[in-house]
Amino acid sequence: MRRIAWMVLAWLGAVLYPGILFVTVSHGTQGFDGVEILLSAALTGLVAALLIRHPLPVHVILFAAWTLALLEMPNGTVAGLFLLLTDLAVAYIAATRPRSTSVPVAVVTGVLQALAVSAFLVPSESFLITIVLAMAITWMAGNSVRVRRAHAEAMRVQATAQAVAAERLRIARELHDMVAHSIGIIAIQAGVGGRVIDTQPAEARNALDAIEATSRDTLSGLRRMLTALRKDDPGTAPLGPAPSLNDLDRLAEATKDAGVHIDVQTTGTPRPLPPDVDLSAYRIVQEAVTNVVRHAGTENGRVTIDYRDDELVVEIEDDGQGGMVGTGYGLVGMRERVTLLRGEFTAGPRPGGGFRVTARIPLAGR
Repeated sequence: MRRIAWMVLAWLGAVLYPGILFVTVSHGTQGFDGVEILLSAALTGLVAALLIRHPLPVHVILFAAWTLALLEMPNGTVAGLFLLLTDLAVAYIAATRPRSTSVPVAVVTGVLQALAVSAFLVPSESFLITIVLAMAITWMAGNSVRVRRAHAEAMRVQATAQAVAAERLRIARELHDMVAHSIGIIAIQAGVGGRVIDTQPAEARNALDAIEATSRDTLSGLRRMLTALRKDDPGTAPLGPAPSLNDLDRLAEATKDAGVHIDVQTTGTPRPLPPDVDLSAYRIVQEAVTNVVRHAGTENGRVTIDYRDDELVVEIEDDGQGGMVGTGYGLVGMRERVTLLRGEFTAGPRPGGGFRVTARIPLAGR
């Protein structure tokens, strides 16, 4: 209610502004009164404040007020204030309104300025040209502000869209790496358990245990991811640690339960890695090992983690039947991870048989 009352008073002052300014100027012919000047200045500031929210009607009020003032006191000072204030109003309209609105306002205002000055004064031709040029420059200045603001907003929207797309790709890679590996292990263990459940119950029980452990790990990872996506919701569970190269032994153990022995070797001096490098390296190994289990048709594979001074080299090899490069999303996801880290990625058949995946991730400057 108080805000409405203030708005009513503000608009009442704006409506009375032309009359009060006219009286102030008319009294100025006998000597300006301090109270009238103060009141006119205050109302001018009020009208300028209203211009921010309602530029078009306030511009009309401002133009009418100073046209009356010029009519009562036709001199250079009043004409200069008239041109200055109306030009600034046009500049603000050009900066905040589309061209379809600002261009007609600028043209009409410029024409009326020239007519008013010509009617109440005796301007030279060069002065009229100056009025037109001043209006053109004022409009262009305001319009350039609007264009820069629109460009900045477009760049912000584009950057937001790119960030959203990058995050969607990251989540898709995480889900693919996590689910594809786990489902592959579960499928193999389920097949083993189904074949030996009648003849070797102990082996079937081991397969079920492996399925349970893999399922729990996958559910834990999915919960971490969903918790991160819902981190603004109250009462969500805290995030658990993200997988890293320190978890390769557990990955190899799960793969061993699926019938494939993965030999994990480390060269160089192990040291803490940046979180993005550590997670991406683990996911690359996980996806490559999953491909070995599902497609290589072999019982052996090797993972080598080489800690070098300026880079981390991850290599996964097998001596199986190999596979087709570029099929599925696994290799694409691994290549994207390495590319985002400004590294190099290669994948293809080995000369002596089998398949090799190599990722070189730079560490210098991280």
